[in-house]
Amino acid sequence: MKKKVDVEKGNFIGLVPLIFFLVIYISSGLITRNFDSLPLLVAMILACGVAFLLKGNNKEDIFADKLVVFCKGAGQETMILMIVIFMLAGAFYYVTKSMHAVDTVTNIGLTFLPQSFLIPGIFILGCLISFAMGTSMGTVAALMPIAANIGNMADISLPLLAGVVIGGAMFGDDLSLISASAIISAKTQDVTIFEKFKTNAVIVIPAFVITTILLMFVHVGEINVGELGAIEWIKVLPYIVVIVASFMNINVLIVLILGITTAVVIGVATGDFSGIQALSAIHKGMLSMADVSFISIIVGGLAQLMHHMGGINWLLEKITKHAHGPVGGKFSIAFLILLLDVITTNNTVSIMIAGPIAKKLAKNYSISPSYTASILDIYSCVGQGIIPYGAQLLLASSIVGISAAAIVPYSWYCMVLFVVSNIFLFTKFSPTKQPVVVESGEVAESV
Repeated sequence: MKKKVDVEKGNFIGLVPLIFFLVIYISSGLITRNFDSLPLLVAMILACGVAFLLKGNNKEDIFADKLVVFCKGAGQETMILMIVIFMLAGAFYYVTKSMHAVDTVTNIGLTFLPQSFLIPGIFILGCLISFAMGTSMGTVAALMPIAANIGNMADISLPLLAGVVIGGAMFGDDLSLISASAIISAKTQDVTIFEKFKTNAVIVIPAFVITTILLMFVHVGEINVGELGAIEWIKVLPYIVVIVASFMNINVLIVLILGITTAVVIGVATGDFSGIQALSAIHKGMLSMADVSFISIIVGGLAQLMHHMGGINWLLEKITKHAHGPVGGKFSIAFLILLLDVITTNNTVSIMIAGPIAKKLAKNYSISPSYTASILDIYSCVGQGIIPYGAQLLLASSIVGISAAAIVPYSWYCMVLFVVSNIFLFTKFSPTKQPVVVESGEVAESV
């Protein structure tokens, strides 16, 4: 029996700012043949301008009233917390890069991997690096040059290797405990990052195994990797600290601070940089997250305005209209987040927009919050790994010197993850017991 979704009256006008954003963003990309021509932040600011001009359910509001609503959404506690996390994640990446920890992990993998397991090994190495770093872009930047060099020496298809690196990068973007998209998906559903991780891993592991097996059948020519340099095992320690601390369910802020501190101490001790240079690297890392932080602020304010105008509730009504039970609710969330990511080309932003809607759907259809967070992160990463105008594919293609569209057919992990995730949506998989409201008004437990 389909549950009735109890929501406030919606208003289509509340979605006009979002539609305006999508139209100008996509149009600029199609016209210029470059989806980076119109900065995402600028497009979002223009959409906010439209929101301030329109009236939906807020007929009596004046500019000052809307400004209060915008600031409430932009400055909410979870938003500020996420920005602090972004800054620390950027600092961790830059410091570990400066003390050559990324190079060390890469050398370890290439040194100990047998030649017959080379391509699956690159995929697994990408998964490990992205899981430890929490950034798909950083993984692509670190691993793609190495993969391209191996491809040229062993006559392996460069689009294939690029697809392998993309798959490994998206693995960590989805599953890492310090990934921005993972953190946001958990925050929007009010669950801890570790709860989301445990649920997410159940879905991701089968896709990881299947992809690894498929890659084992790819032919590899004779290759001599050559001298990679001495391995300084001590430089792996920052990643170990981050992973171990994360699995101990320590607060993510403390985890990142521990990782940064460890990297700084090792970097100074090994002569990779001085104390002042380490502080400079931390500063550069924090500044590298300025764009996503500003976007987060603007999106938070815009989302609050759209909700205030009735747009979020209108979209929720339309989506749930065709949703029947938990399966319909899960597919509605998956469809919404995938659509938003394919259009915005930013999984972090798409999760921010879809999060409030997904939370309401999860509540009405008794879907586990941790599973809802997993759906948001998984399908946004799937979209991000297959769109040729996404940042990850564009970066990989520029490094290798091929078309980004040529990589799409080889983004096997994202395709496999999409199929596996859809299978899970059809099942009764639920990591926790959820309260179900029955007709008498009592609350029952469903497994």
